[in-house]
Amino acid sequence: MKAKLKKNSEGASPAPVSKLKFWLSPLIFLAVFIGLMLLFAIPMGLSNALSTIMNTAFALLIDTCFYIMAIAVIMGAVAALLTEFGVVALLNQLLNPLMKPLYGLPGAAALGIVTTYLSDNPAILSLAEDSGFRKYFRKYQFYALTNLGTAFGMGVIVSTFMLGLNVTGGSLVAAVLVGNLGAVIGSIVSTRLMLMQTKKAFGTEEYEDATPVIAGNGAGVETKKASIGMRVLNAALSGGKSGVDIGLAIVPGVVVVCTVVMLLTKGPSPDGTYTGAAFEGIKLLPLAAEKINFLLQPLFGFASSESIAVPITALGSAGAATGIVKELSAAGLVNAHDIAVFTSMCMCWSGYLSTHASMMQALRRPELTGKAIISHTIGGLAAGIAANWIFRLVSLLF
Repeated sequence: MKAKLKKNSEGASPAPVSKLKFWLSPLIFLAVFIGLMLLFAIPMGLSNALSTIMNTAFALLIDTCFYIMAIAVIMGAVAALLTEFGVVALLNQLLNPLMKPLYGLPGAAALGIVTTYLSDNPAILSLAEDSGFRKYFRKYQFYALTNLGTAFGMGVIVSTFMLGLNVTGGSLVAAVLVGNLGAVIGSIVSTRLMLMQTKKAFGTEEYEDATPVIAGNGAGVETKKASIGMRVLNAALSGGKSGVDIGLAIVPGVVVVCTVVMLLTKGPSPDGTYTGAAFEGIKLLPLAAEKINFLLQPLFGFASSESIAVPITALGSAGAATGIVKELSAAGLVNAHDIAVFTSMCMCWSGYLSTHASMMQALRRPELTGKAIISHTIGGLAAGIAANWIFRLVSLLF
């Protein structure tokens, strides 16, 4: 077979490329791409599908990305202040005996749990940008922060929302507490699995470079000789500026990945038709989950098969998942046991498919995205299973 010659960038000897390989790659890609478009275009209509994609992307940009950026700015300022006045160093010293055996991370990582629990997954990136925080981590530990922080994202929002529901079958307070405990278990599983991967990639001896990942954010400016007021102002502003950089860095991952997840998860408009509005879809993931409900039922113990839509939706957005919980609660299809599992999985997964890619991209380690996602998938399943059986045990005892 004749070969097509391809010159490399340095003008060295050309490498032969077969005609088959030259044509095969683009043809396979086009076939897959057209097939995916038909997957949405056939049930929705091509015009509606394209309109939904654009409207969903725009809604995610305005409502989600800018919201995350605002959180990142505030948390960046808080992280810089905590570092400036020695709080991170104190936490590292006090919590190291707890965090090391549970997560294999230094005590300073506990601050990541607090910030993401009070806000959302990317808040931990604001800490990761701070040189006073980074210095406590070995390189293999540092990138596991993505899994640790994601496991507690939107924790206070999800927990508060669940407490406001009206369901039967037990105490909502106990259900939410069990759900939080399940998320802790899931976070340990996810983080430990990620550490196994990063140890292979980086070894266990090298410390993380204290230089901020996103250059030019002004972090690490020496302010020790300034007055208290200037130290507060400089730290808050430099930390907040890093939040702006982080917010911009995560936009592509959130918009692209979450748009696809929403299209695969959500259904048509309430009247059963497609209008091209944002967040319509073909409900492929919930339908697939229903097919394996015979496996999911023993693991999670849901009261109805419709409940599987909640953790599936949480893959892309915990906020959207809580909306489904509200609908199921109004229809009387969930009980306190389900709330425990929902709380656990919504917290632990909290839209990780849409944020892990962007978070790793912001940390300039996109090659670790697949490892982080696989580890967190297992961690979220462990969280749901743990919440299921812990709630059953608590119900028997009390």
